[in-house]
Amino acid sequence: MLKLVRLALTAAILTAIAVRLRRRSRTPGDPPAPPARKAVASTRMGLAWAAIAGVVTLALAAALIPTGPQVVSEAQSAVYQAQQSAMTVAMEGRGETPAPVTPAPVMPTPTPVAATPAAPGPAATPSPGIPAACMLSGQVTVRPISPRVRAAVNRQWRRIERWLRAHAPRTYASLGAPGRAGTVALAEAQTGLEFPDDLRASLLRHNGMSGPPAARLGFGGEQVRGVREIRDHWREDCAARAGRGDPIGRALRVGTLTEVDAGTGQVVAPAVGPEPIWPSYHAMLRDVADALEKGRPVLGARPTVEDGLLRWSGTL
Repeated sequence: MLKLVRLALTAAILTAIAVRLRRRSRTPGDPPAPPARKAVASTRMGLAWAAIAGVVTLALAAALIPTGPQVVSEAQSAVYQAQQSAMTVAMEGRGETPAPVTPAPVMPTPTPVAATPAAPGPAATPSPGIPAACMLSGQVTVRPISPRVRAAVNRQWRRIERWLRAHAPRTYASLGAPGRAGTVALAEAQTGLEFPDDLRASLLRHNGMSGPPAARLGFGGEQVRGVREIRDHWREDCAARAGRGDPIGRALRVGTLTEVDAGTGQVVAPAVGPEPIWPSYHAMLRDVADALEKGRPVLGARPTVEDGLLRWSGTL
């Protein structure tokens, strides 16, 4: 818009210069111009002022009316023609022969090009020793957790945290940071299994443990795992099953001793036996909290404290 207005002002200035030059070119000794010349000069001045009016009109139209590329280009061409007309009048006033006018080129309207869809990225490269069938890459979907289940799991964790903070602060410090729902959803997509609500709620409270294994929360040698550890161990189990020709399992190894059946939500300790020990992951957390608060055994082991660390006396 500013460019068009600037062009209009330039044309007006050029016309004014032409008029001034024409007036200066006349001297008192010159013979009076014939009537025909006056008519021609008057006609030329009228054309010049008409050109100025056209330039201003086009500039205002381009500034006030939204136009497409083709219309803007045509308006610029018209401005160019008006400038040339004004320059012609100025040159004739000085007695010069104007050069032939070459119309400004009109740029063609660009034709929209349909975007080409991006090609799918390369498939994930299996890790060494892990077959492609165990390296899944499904759709990542964050599923909601039942508020009732989440509240129940958090209640048991608060009991565990309170006891550890008071009696085993070094083990309390090993509790992992809260996990992320997106990380859990990614692990579900990469295993093809839906984690039970109580397991997901527990991972969102504490994503496994940190620090040396001796300082971690566990019972009878059990070590609670985080999301990525659960996924990695599932891949290892999947590879072992694929090597034997067995179907891919749905067991999630949530600890060194315990597994959660992704279909039923039951917790199994293979070292103890194939039968479920707890009906849910929440039930396991509740038994651990009871064992800490009331000294009850879990899988035959009772909680004790040594130098700020939780220990379990007895074996499975």
